[in-house]
Amino acid sequence: MKVVLTGFRGTGKTATGRILARLGGVPFYDTDAMVEEQAKASIREIFSVEGEEGFRKRESEVIANLPEGPCVIATGGGAVLLPENVETLRRGRTVFLLQADPLTIEKRIQDSTRPPLTPMGLRAEIRHLLALRRDSYLSAADVCVDTSARSANEVAIHIKRILTEGTVPAGEVRKASRAIMLSGIPKEEALELAGKAETFEENPLLRFFGIAGYPSLHSRSPPLFQGLFSYFGINAFYIRFHDPSLSRILALARDLDARGLSVTIPFKQEILSTLDYQDPHMSAIGACNTVLFCGGKSYGYNTDWVGVREPLGHAKGKSAVVLGAGGAAAAAAYALLSLDMDVTVLNRTVEKAETLAGRFGCAFGKLADIDRIRPEVVVNATSVGMEPDQGSPLTRDQLTPGMTIFDLVYTPPETPLIRMARRAGCTVITGKEMFIRQARAQFRHFTGIDAPLHMVREMVG
Repeated sequence: MKVVLTGFRGTGKTATGRILARLGGVPFYDTDAMVEEQAKASIREIFSVEGEEGFRKRESEVIANLPEGPCVIATGGGAVLLPENVETLRRGRTVFLLQADPLTIEKRIQDSTRPPLTPMGLRAEIRHLLALRRDSYLSAADVCVDTSARSANEVAIHIKRILTEGTVPAGEVRKASRAIMLSGIPKEEALELAGKAETFEENPLLRFFGIAGYPSLHSRSPPLFQGLFSYFGINAFYIRFHDPSLSRILALARDLDARGLSVTIPFKQEILSTLDYQDPHMSAIGACNTVLFCGGKSYGYNTDWVGVREPLGHAKGKSAVVLGAGGAAAAAAYALLSLDMDVTVLNRTVEKAETLAGRFGCAFGKLADIDRIRPEVVVNATSVGMEPDQGSPLTRDQLTPGMTIFDLVYTPPETPLIRMARRAGCTVITGKEMFIRQARAQFRHFTGIDAPLHMVREMVG
């Protein structure tokens, strides 16, 4: 038993952890108590002298030196706001996020001696911090458990059952796996999934992630995420959900109790109506490429805009054009606007360009208008040039030296547009760079861990 319990104050980490440790016959460690022991002072005293920053530093030191053997660890919700803490806590352990509704938390901690973290009243502070920390909490956990209507004893027994049996019956895992194996995914992936399904009883804590798309056979996400899971010691397996029906994909994901999905063409808009929570960036873009499932609810995000914004952070120029009007184009326009560029959306169907531009308050037009605009930055967010297509959305005479050309297509690695732009003396950014950046941000959502950029780049190859 190697378990971490985290969550907001009042969710029952310490009481549950003590009982769970007794049930498992393993030691129990409370990082708050360890900080107090190390400092020879109470948490209130630490806060009064060193502030929250000093407390967090001590907390991180304690986490870095936790024992590696079987044990139950209870750690505060603030600890998982730091990716380096999450990386340490997750390696070889199962992390349970304990949740409770705000009123239950307020009732449980109203007599606490812990110092407030904001000048707000207790009720307002609870709601504010829960909203502020939501994404970090969700990403750091393997399993989410609601403790609102359960005693610490009931929660401990529930967690012990999950540790033994998993979150779904092995029969459901095998049934869903067979359907996925017959969907046309590569043979080696099907064989590996079959092995995971057949041995699920021996590893019931295995969590499933996957890419939802059709077609999805070109995607390099499965080997990348599997490599990252392995490196960071995350007990997870990444699947290719290759199906033209989103409803069938979501049903399979439910049967597997999937923890998260990478969403690609053609589901980035269709999946919006299925989400319980939408990240503000995702809502603004109007497309979702990342979903987390936790406690029976689904949470949607968009990391495509990060994949566009980061490589363009040092691009010269203010005038930018986005080619296309789909989900990728929306993410590109959002990213360019966040860099304070003047953006024009160009598309073969002008009405679609007008709709997208209207959402962001930018200009629009037809593809031929690029000759009039003469932009300094161009982002190709169409599928033109994606294998097996050999076309280019621009002609050679539309490219000028010094122009920055960013092609979001990453298969093939060098598209006809990129080849042409290199010859024209343009600064080029390939779709591979966008894929690397958005995947890194997605891995952070999936696990709470910041994978080094050079590591992701090396794994992509």
